[in-house]
Amino acid sequence: MSLEIKVPSVGESITEVTLAQWLKQDGDYVEMDENIAELESDKATFELPAEKAGILRIIAQEGDTLEIGAVVCTIEEGDAPAAGGSEKSEAAPAKEEAAAPAKGETAASVDENPDSYAAGTASPAAAKILREKGIDPSSIKGTGKDGRITKEDAEKAQASAPKAESKPAAAPAAAKPAAPAVAGERAERREKMSSLRKTIAKRLVAVKNETAMLTTFNEVNMQPIMDLRAKYKDSFKEKHGIGLGFMSFFTKAVTTALKEWPAVNARIDENEIVYSDFADVSIAVSAPKGLVVPVIRNADAMSLHQIEKAIAELAGKARDNKLTIDEMTGGTFTITNGGVFGSMMSTPIINAPQSAILGMHNIIQRPIAENGQVVIRPMMYIALSYDHRIIDGRESVSFLVRVKQLLEDPARLLLEV
Repeated sequence: MSLEIKVPSVGESITEVTLAQWLKQDGDYVEMDENIAELESDKATFELPAEKAGILRIIAQEGDTLEIGAVVCTIEEGDAPAAGGSEKSEAAPAKEEAAAPAKGETAASVDENPDSYAAGTASPAAAKILREKGIDPSSIKGTGKDGRITKEDAEKAQASAPKAESKPAAAPAAAKPAAPAVAGERAERREKMSSLRKTIAKRLVAVKNETAMLTTFNEVNMQPIMDLRAKYKDSFKEKHGIGLGFMSFFTKAVTTALKEWPAVNARIDENEIVYSDFADVSIAVSAPKGLVVPVIRNADAMSLHQIEKAIAELAGKARDNKLTIDEMTGGTFTITNGGVFGSMMSTPIINAPQSAILGMHNIIQRPIAENGQVVIRPMMYIALSYDHRIIDGRESVSFLVRVKQLLEDPARLLLEV
């Protein structure tokens, strides 16, 4: 008796996932609770465990988009292979013998298995393509395992369907000029958008269309923080086991300024404004599959070394695609650092449903006027994008000026003045 393994419910707002990778092969013996596949939602990547021990029979293919509750695979009853793989090695010749076509028999006739439950059955991705184009699956011969209709079969059928109608050839009225030849290779490639990338695209467009977003700018003299880091970085790392970076100073300055300007930490919920008396700071991190924004909970109550450790832990999980949905949900304010990629100035887009985001940029040695003298200082432009529906100009500018004051005089962060 086989057990169907279905896509589990992973979040209230998630309706479909993408099968990113199979961790086991078809026909492998799997243990109960052993991870057999990786599924990717629009928010995170998570692993699919086996719900019983047995033989894995794959149904969905890598890259398929599956709805919650869709069947991914089945697990049939079976015993684990004997130690040393003797059982597998004995079965291999028989399998190869059965797979080899008899003399005078075509490969196609051997592959056909009318008794297989998969014959003529379309994979989820293939079924979707055929359904959209109105093509009957029974009219297609599957090339997948046991005659299963794969996504490639559906795409070929889709492409060839219009060619079924033959039209009489007609001579062109006038020959079109040939396109000019271009030297060199001009290859193109297409990749399916991941669930995460599609969600990012939708959210960014929605924010631009649904908020009254403005951006205000200022600049920060980073010399005081750089001097402080140079003086204490060794003792800081020796005591706390973590390096002292810029992000902890910015996070601390932001949480202090949010207490003074609570509208910047608020959000709109239908016809109400929700004010938070805590600061859950989202930190934008570049992950292999796209930009993710994990959240540091209660950042306003943390010290510099606690913030640095939280950032390091979340960044490590982001690089390994191990962030959970809970770790990326919520947040009352976002900080993004385009300076690590060389950005000098930008207008960051609000991370909805939040109302503001602070953008950091690269540090450039520039001449500035200081006490009537022209001096060279390491300067950074900072930008605050905000929703003008909830945050007025006075609040946004005052908030950014306060952040600038705290960064240019780090002692204020410790003395809270």
